[in-house]
Amino acid sequence: MTDMTRVVAITGASSGIGAATARRLAADGHRLFLGARRTDRLAALTEEIGAAGGTAAFQRLDVTDAADVRSFVAAARERYGRVDVVVGNAGVMPLSPLEALRVDEWDRMIDVNVRGVLHAIAAALPVMRAQGGGHFVNVASVGAYEVVPTAAVYCATKFAVRAISEGLRQESAGDIRVTLVSPGVTESELADGISDPVAREAMRAYRAVAIPASAIADAIAYAVAQPPQVDVNEIVVRPAASAQ
Repeated sequence: MTDMTRVVAITGASSGIGAATARRLAADGHRLFLGARRTDRLAALTEEIGAAGGTAAFQRLDVTDAADVRSFVAAARERYGRVDVVVGNAGVMPLSPLEALRVDEWDRMIDVNVRGVLHAIAAALPVMRAQGGGHFVNVASVGAYEVVPTAAVYCATKFAVRAISEGLRQESAGDIRVTLVSPGVTESELADGISDPVAREAMRAYRAVAIPASAIADAIAYAVAQPPQVDVNEIVVRPAASAQ
């Protein structure tokens, strides 16, 4: 590997921002280890990257399972010898009004969006410390900065990701870089998980100005490409036509 080529593990890599990030980072010459639950999609993406001259491998990953995340990071390290970057992209967004009392969906958002990030930190931080450095890139949302109706719990999870990322940055100054990337409305499958009819209709209108997932991948690639002494802490990417 060159000094600028890194081993990058990506969670939630089977679609949307995760898949777009994999394509972009592979094109930049990085070695990738991809994780998600849908292994058929991971296999297809890995084959696509290889056919284009990139380097990628994959393993099934459930970020809500701490042992599964440890196995994922260990497999990436075993395959490539180190883990330089972890892109914490796995997320769900089943929006609904609080009065709908969709407790199972609240729990799912907390498990994936918050515990998933913590599990990745717990698995990769010791590896990065041992090798003398590393970089966490956590994908949040503009919901990490504002709250809107039907999104209270979702926004709470993204506020949490923002807080966790900033805490990790402060505790790790000198050897571990931390970047929070917060997309505005972006083309993805997140909205497909909205079961509440009111929230689903509101999201359909909101997504009319969505930007491509590749725009977020470009932001992640920018942060990853910086030299070790430069830590890009927060990037917010919105559609130009969006007020939120």
